[in-house]
Amino acid sequence: MTVTEHFPKKIPFKPSPAFVPWFIINYFLFVILIGIFAFLPMIMATETDMVVTMAILGGLVLLSVLFIVWTRLYYATMAYELHDDELRWRRGVWFRTTGIVPYNRITNLDLKQGPVMRWLGISTIAIQTAGYSGQAVPEIRIEAIEHADELREQLRNAVRFCSAGGDGTGTGPQSRAPEEPVASTGTSMLILNELKKIRVLLEEQQKK
Repeated sequence: MTVTEHFPKKIPFKPSPAFVPWFIINYFLFVILIGIFAFLPMIMATETDMVVTMAILGGLVLLSVLFIVWTRLYYATMAYELHDDELRWRRGVWFRTTGIVPYNRITNLDLKQGPVMRWLGISTIAIQTAGYSGQAVPEIRIEAIEHADELREQLRNAVRFCSAGGDGTGTGPQSRAPEEPVASTGTSMLILNELKKIRVLLEEQQKK
């Protein structure tokens, strides 16, 4: 299967279904760490009674159930779409967010894969653009993608094409185009000045 068959243009594609277990596993790892380093020492130090302990555990269970439900709903709203000159995306459960990233603004395409993602066979592509170059957070992440290497290569080709052979950073040949009229104007002025000097010399010769 080719790159374009995995990610055809103008057809929305979603992250891998492994996105849901990846999010849930990360959540439980976070909860375990918080429990070990925060709640457990607090309970042991203050000799909290069983009622309070059960209330804390019950709250964590309820929060976990809500998080699992939210993760599934969030995954259902996620979609990415490749076009000839831009990447479109949308997501959000309660607050829907949509965005457009023109290829000619993309400066970096970073492929990221943690231990859990490696185990699930997925990766995340972090897209940095010219407007976000000074930011530590990328403008958009294409999360939990299978065949991420192929998608990144397809995006690279799109960046090169939209940058007219440049590298997507605005330093390609197209960024030098505005200088040509300036150079052309300067050359015309030099020629005009030389012609004026020749005319003056001819007029002086005629007077003699």
